[in-house]
Amino acid sequence: LSRNPRRARMAAAATPVTAEEISAKEAFILSSDNSEEAVKAKEQAIYAIGEWYALRGEGGKLGQLLTALRPFFATIPKARTAKVVRVLIDQVAKIPDSMPLQMSLCRESIEWCKAEKRSFLRQRIQTRLAALLLESKQYTEALSMLASLQREVKRLDDKPQLVEINLVECQTHYALRNGPRAKAALTAARTAANAIYCPPLLQAQIDVMAGTLHADEKDFKTAFSYFYESFENFDSVSSPRAVDTLKYMLLCKIMMNAPEEVKAIIDGKAGQRHTGPALEAMREVASAHQQRSLHDFNAAVLTHASHFSSDPIISRHLETLYDMLLQENICRIIEPYSVVETSHIATLMSLPVATIEGKLSHMILDKKFSGILDAGAGCLIVYNDQEAEKTYDQALDTLGNMGRVVDALYEKAQQLALTKA
Repeated sequence: LSRNPRRARMAAAATPVTAEEISAKEAFILSSDNSEEAVKAKEQAIYAIGEWYALRGEGGKLGQLLTALRPFFATIPKARTAKVVRVLIDQVAKIPDSMPLQMSLCRESIEWCKAEKRSFLRQRIQTRLAALLLESKQYTEALSMLASLQREVKRLDDKPQLVEINLVECQTHYALRNGPRAKAALTAARTAANAIYCPPLLQAQIDVMAGTLHADEKDFKTAFSYFYESFENFDSVSSPRAVDTLKYMLLCKIMMNAPEEVKAIIDGKAGQRHTGPALEAMREVASAHQQRSLHDFNAAVLTHASHFSSDPIISRHLETLYDMLLQENICRIIEPYSVVETSHIATLMSLPVATIEGKLSHMILDKKFSGILDAGAGCLIVYNDQEAEKTYDQALDTLGNMGRVVDALYEKAQQLALTKA
């Protein structure tokens, strides 16, 4: 290397950077040497500088680097430019609380792509911006951008890009609680994905959304199979999201009233590879459900609140599970009584009387049992289930049959009268 200064300079540019090397690397990137070997070395140097800035949390300098590289982008193929831009934006995403900066860089890059007529890169950055808008809960703007982008990409028949657009659209509609639209977008994404080779990471994201939608429809068996497929894909590329999908698998088992299977999954190969506080939290929830203990369930949720509250899928289904446990415990307490004080139920369950009365009202309206709440006496009056009286139905059926017989006889009499005439 010492005999070839140019090659030595390129090798130095690709090595891990330090603060002293940054200026030299940037000068090398902006140099006029555009040979194939130099371009490869410049690309590696860009990634190294971007990683260094990301580790130091200097998002502003990463943005300046992206702007400064535009003359260099004019000298390299468009596909390589797209890769470099996407990698730099991904490195900005590693910086905590960098959402506004990511969105700003995406918007600037989109304008530059329009000026340079780089449609391929613009479409991908717009998809990334739509995902960021979804993450920042700007749903209307995200859907508007996705609609125009979808029309454009459909004309070009760019199926890989169409899969990503439909997936982001599905996630946006799901965040808005629009189930039918979310299912339609997911179906479109899966249809496009079946026509091409779908990378494991993208396929895993599709399976997660499919499992989530099935779980919302209470079809936890199908949801479990989708979460299992997504877990295998995430695990194959060592994605940190593998732990999340494993949690969803355990959640499905709990919601299917099979909490005993949770321990088997956690103690299995998959669970051992991803052991940690997240799985221990799910184990405690499963144990509380198995014991039908509302107190243990609340204790587990409070102890591991950081793992549950940050995940909307888990928290939503845990609310449903809490409701199920509360109903089961109330039914077990009131079963031997015909009249029971609500304060007695509240004392046994260690809950406020107002909470118990509200839940009893809902259970009566949902016809979980027959009874009334006597607010004056502060008690619940439970009625025995009575079989429906069938005499009236049978009488109505008999009268209906007799009516049909009379009508038939009348029609025959009319036919005989016409024949004689």
